[in-house]
Amino acid sequence: MCGRIALYSPPIRFTRLLDATLAAGLDDETRPSWNVGPQRRLFGVAEHEGARVLDRYRWGLLPSWAKDPSVSNRLFNARGETVAEKSSFRAAFKKRPCVIPVDGFYEWDHRPGRAKQPNFFTRRDHEPLLLAGLYEHWRDPAGPEDAPWVQTCTVITTTPNEDMNEIHDRMPVILELANVAEWLDPGESGPAQRAHLLRPAPTGTLQYYGVGAAVGSVRNDGPELIEPAEPQTLF
Repeated sequence: MCGRIALYSPPIRFTRLLDATLAAGLDDETRPSWNVGPQRRLFGVAEHEGARVLDRYRWGLLPSWAKDPSVSNRLFNARGETVAEKSSFRAAFKKRPCVIPVDGFYEWDHRPGRAKQPNFFTRRDHEPLLLAGLYEHWRDPAGPEDAPWVQTCTVITTTPNEDMNEIHDRMPVILELANVAEWLDPGESGPAQRAHLLRPAPTGTLQYYGVGAAVGSVRNDGPELIEPAEPQTLF
């Protein structure tokens, strides 16, 4: 599971890294956050008419056929093993991949005999994490004909590598910069070629350390959330 993200770099950093442009109306200076949870906004890069565009997406996929927006509450992650078959994700996997750049993510320690302490994960080389994602456009079928379209996204997960398998049994799919083009546009081979990228990151990609419990509430935000904290115990 990936359910809490740090997103404090300015979007211009991500556009330069991913050779993308900012979507219309998206300022290059936006409010940073060290505690982004589902139903809040993430950045996503997708290809539109051959060009990469960075835009905002609400975190929690809403399939185009959904009648109730609450469906997205449980679709903020998609399992890589089933994403190509499940009705909630199948169409987006085939036609609407995106890259979700973030500074880091949190995962809680679930090892027996340990307190469920949050841990902050980043790339060991200090570059942004490029998460494999999917996006959808949704409009409320019960609303007026001119109701606005809502852009939503999900983060794909896979089995953990050795960097985090002691902490959790899932991890987000982390793309290398060299794989971004293939993920966004796999060419004639289509989604079948894209599927091979749904694998754990190479061991050594990530580093992590324990942080305080305050990140457990999205009401808390600020750079103090990623400050190291002493390991917690049950006693």
